Order: sequence, then C-alpha cells, then structure tokens
Amino acid sequence: MSASEKAKATSEQVKGKSKETLGSALGNDRMAAEGQAEKSTGDARAAKEKTKDAFKH
Repeated sequence: MSASEKAKATSEQVKGKSKETLGSALGNDRMAAEGQAEKSTGDARAAKEKTKDAFKH
C-alpha cells in the first residue's frame, strides 16, 4: 500500500469515527451518519490498497 493512500485511508477512518462519535453524543443523527459514511470510505480505501498489494507479489 502506498504511504499516501494508507495515510489518506487512516485519516478518513479517524475523522469519520470522531464525527460519528460526536454526532451520537450530541444526538445529531445526520452528523453520526456522515461520520459513519466517511469511516466506511476509509475502510474501503484501505481494503482496496491491501488487495492491490496482495496481487503485486
């Protein structure tokens, strides 16, 4: 996995998780859903990069 893509995936995961947690704590369902979506995007990006790495070897 390239370093920049790994960093981007981790950043999306962390940002999404914190936004989801904050939204839940505040009772803001929209913010929680947006955070969950961002986290899922980061998870998908990480999975894509891991798959690419698996096929390189």
